[in-house]
Amino acid sequence: MTRPPEPPASALPFVAVGGGERPPLPLPPCRYVFPDPREAPAGGLVARGGDLAPETIVAAARAGLFAWPHGGVDALWWSPDPRAILRPERLHVPRRLARRVRQGRFRVSLDADFARVIAGCAARPGGTWITPALLRAWLRLHALGRAHSFEVRDEGGALVGGLYGLRAGGLFQAESMFHRAADASKVALLALCRHALASGVSLIDAQLPAPHLAALGAETVSRDRYLRLLAAALAADRPAFAPNR
Repeated sequence: MTRPPEPPASALPFVAVGGGERPPLPLPPCRYVFPDPREAPAGGLVARGGDLAPETIVAAARAGLFAWPHGGVDALWWSPDPRAILRPERLHVPRRLARRVRQGRFRVSLDADFARVIAGCAARPGGTWITPALLRAWLRLHALGRAHSFEVRDEGGALVGGLYGLRAGGLFQAESMFHRAADASKVALLALCRHALASGVSLIDAQLPAPHLAALGAETVSRDRYLRLLAAALAADRPAFAPNR
């Protein structure tokens, strides 16, 4: 017997509760010019120094870089090779996960509790790369309407998972996610993909390859390929996410 196809992300019954996105506020020009990431080693460290001002982080994302503190240095800028990406229309939804979503165990919201989502991502038993300076930088980005969070709550209203990242044109640079209940972070990723399909995001930067991302349809591409996809996504610039649908 032939099994029916798995449902696309857009078909899954999410319930949005609260939150909503504000139009992004304008930024001053970035004071720095980043080196060409194509000339960086495979490990991906492109530059060090500068600052974590909102305009710097946004300019870095548009150049194919992201901040990843290490060894007590906050302003380290990376473009790894290879790179993990998700294309929203190619998201793979395992049957068990789709069944869990249909059971109505989770409620998903957008930008309703950014501070608690990033705090949840930073609260890792083995330590975190989300330093206090980086946390403050992302809170500023969120206040400017540049960074966004997807919150996942259980039936009792407790925050059990989520993710956050940066929107720039047709790019969503996903920074981190967390879960306190089984599959909650995957549900946040499903919600991001569904919202991306409705709002013109064609490229989700997942940064580093990981098995749990690959299981959901993440691709591993070369740095050159990523930069070409990024250029296409940025060319389709739209000012903000569309409203929830």
